[in-house]
Order: sequence, then C-alpha cells, then structure tokens
Amino acid sequence: MHILNKEELRTNLDKVIWNIEKARITVSEHHIVKLVTVGKYTPIENISTLYELGQRAFGENQIQQLKERMSTLEDLPLEWHMIGSLQKNKINNLIDLRPSLMHSLDSISLAQELNKKLLNKNQKMFCLLQINTSKEKSKSGVPSEQAFDIFQEIKNSCSHINLKGVMSIGANTQNTKEIQKNFEETHHIYQSLSKDGAKICSMGMSGDYELAIKCGSNLVRVGSAIFK
Repeated sequence: MHILNKEELRTNLDKVIWNIEKARITVSEHHIVKLVTVGKYTPIENISTLYELGQRAFGENQIQQLKERMSTLEDLPLEWHMIGSLQKNKINNLIDLRPSLMHSLDSISLAQELNKKLLNKNQKMFCLLQINTSKEKSKSGVPSEQAFDIFQEIKNSCSHINLKGVMSIGANTQNTKEIQKNFEETHHIYQSLSKDGAKICSMGMSGDYELAIKCGSNLVRVGSAIFK
C-alpha cells in the first residue's frame, strides 16, 4: 500500500460514501450507516489525510498497530475500533488502549476473561458479539444457532462488557446469494436482540458493503476500496 495524495483519497472516499448512500436509501431514508475505515496495511499518512477529509472512525486488526497509530495520531480526535481477533494474552494491552468499540468478541470464554481483566482495572468496554453465520472454519465467531443465548449470557454475567450489537463477515465466495443469506441471518439475530440493547449490526467490507447495507447493516468496515 502506498501514500495517496489528498485528491486520490477524496475521490475514493466520496465514491464509497456515495455507494453507502445509494444502498442506505433502499432500506429507508432514516437508515443511518457508519463507515469505519480499516487502516491495516496503509501508511499512517493516509489516515491523517482522511481525517482532513472528514473521516473520523478507524479500525485496526492488530493490537500492536492499533497502539502505534493511536499514539502517533493522538493529537487528532479519532475514534478507534479493534476489529481483529483478540488473543487472551493481549487483553490487558487492549484494555489500556480504550478503543471506542471492540468488534470481535467471538466466544464466551473470551468474554469471561475480558470481563475479569476489565474488573481488575475498573474499566468497561463496548463490544460486539461476532457471529460465524458462514460456518467457515477459517472464521471466528459463535455459531448462529447459539448467538441469541450467548449474547444474553454475556450480557447477564459480564458486568464490565457493554454489548452494543453483533458483527459478522460474509462468506468467502463469489456467490452473492450465499453472502446475502449470511447477512440476512446475522441481521435477523440482531433484530431479535434489539430489545436487549443491540444497536449495532456490523457487516460488510470493501467487496460486499453495499449488499450488507441492503440486508440491514448499520456499520461497514472498508479498507481497500478507499486505499486502492
């Protein structure tokens, strides 16, 4: 990934925002979608430029990179999201960073360990329950059949975790119908949890964010479409 000039980034960002708008309107004119830009492999200069262009929410897959970028850009009022898998031995590191939202709470055991360490540090964290609706071995997340009950269990037993909703990743396939089925299933689970405080349905990345929005997503994680 290379450093892009302001006009290149403006063009890419505008295109993504326009696509989000078009998809959003098909759901409802009241449907609001948040864009989280995924930095991952992009140089940090591109993040500063996107800030100048009005983008505020950024996500990282790795704790080390999240830490470095938060530190380097600490003068900017950015909203940082942890979107990658969290290993239990990195929990304390993440807590110290105080991300706005942790997207990848993918098991009861991780929730319990995170809650224990949050308790020790007298902190709370906003999280999303990751659901593996595609049933792919390569993906993390709780099985969709158990997602409702696991959400309830975490909510009731982990007082320092504030569950804000759910997250899933579409199937790794060219078959749009299959991806759509995954997204619809995640959204159905999300709706069933709305009375329990679920406000965020995070699904959709660079390749499928428009489809995800049409299936009800209200938060998309887009990287390569902006940094191409």
